[in-house]
Amino acid sequence: MASADFAKPEFTVVVPARYGSTRLPGKPLLEIAGEPMVAHVWRRACLSHASRVVVATDDSRIREAMLPYCAEVIMTRADHPSGTDRLAEVADILALADDALLVNVQGDEPLIPPALIDQVALRLADDPEASIATLAEPINDVDTLFNPNVVKVVRTLQGRALYFSRAPIPWDREHFKQAPTLLATDAWLRHIGLYAYRAGFLAAYRDWPASSLEQLEQLEQLRALQNGHAIQVALACEINPAGVDTAEDLERVRALLTHPKL
Repeated sequence: MASADFAKPEFTVVVPARYGSTRLPGKPLLEIAGEPMVAHVWRRACLSHASRVVVATDDSRIREAMLPYCAEVIMTRADHPSGTDRLAEVADILALADDALLVNVQGDEPLIPPALIDQVALRLADDPEASIATLAEPINDVDTLFNPNVVKVVRTLQGRALYFSRAPIPWDREHFKQAPTLLATDAWLRHIGLYAYRAGFLAAYRDWPASSLEQLEQLEQLRALQNGHAIQVALACEINPAGVDTAEDLERVRALLTHPKL
C-alpha cells in the first residue's frame, strides 16, 4: 500500500469478487491485458492508503487466480443476498472493532482511481455520526438524468444523503413539464457506487429485513436511510471511469489497458 505523507484514517479495502454473473459469467476472471479483472482492481486498491486490501470471494477459482499476486483472499458464503452482506461477513472474519472503517471496491472496477478510495474513507472518518460515506458527480445532460440505470442522489447542505433514486430527482416542476432542460445548478448528482462503512453498522445492517424503499428502487443504501442512518456524500475528486457491466464495457477497458496511450 502507498505510504502517506500526512495523517490519514486507517481503513481496510474489501474487493468482493463473485464468480456468478448474469451478463458476464466468471466476470472477475475475465482477461484484461493479460491479467484477470480482479487483479487490476486489487492493484488499484493497493495504490490507495489502505492498511489492508482483501479480496472476498465465494469461488476457489478466484482464490487460485490471486495466488501469484500474494493477495490476501477470504472465502465467504455463496448465499449472500447483497455485497453489503458479504462485507459484513468479512468484518466478522477479520474480527474488526465496531469503529473500524472498510471501503467496498467492486470487483468490476479495474480503472478505479486510488484517490477516490482514499477520499471516501476520509469522508467517513470526518463525520463520526455517519455510518456510511459514498461519492457522487455532477449530471450535465438530460439523458443521464432520465436514465433509470443511473442512480441519482440529493443531499443536504452538510453533504448528507436525503434520498437515492433511479428517477430524475430533484424534479424541476417549472421546466420539466415542457421540453426538459437542465438549469445551471449543482442539484443533479449521479451516485458513484463506492462505499465506506463502519464495521459496527455492517453487523446491524445484516439483521435488518429489506426495506420497502429498497425493494421498490432496488437500491441497498435505502435500507440504511430508512432505518435512520446517515450517509455522507462527497463530490468525487477525480473522474471515475465506468466499470464493466457488459461485453462492450469489457472491450472498452481492454483497449484502454492494453494500449493506454491510444
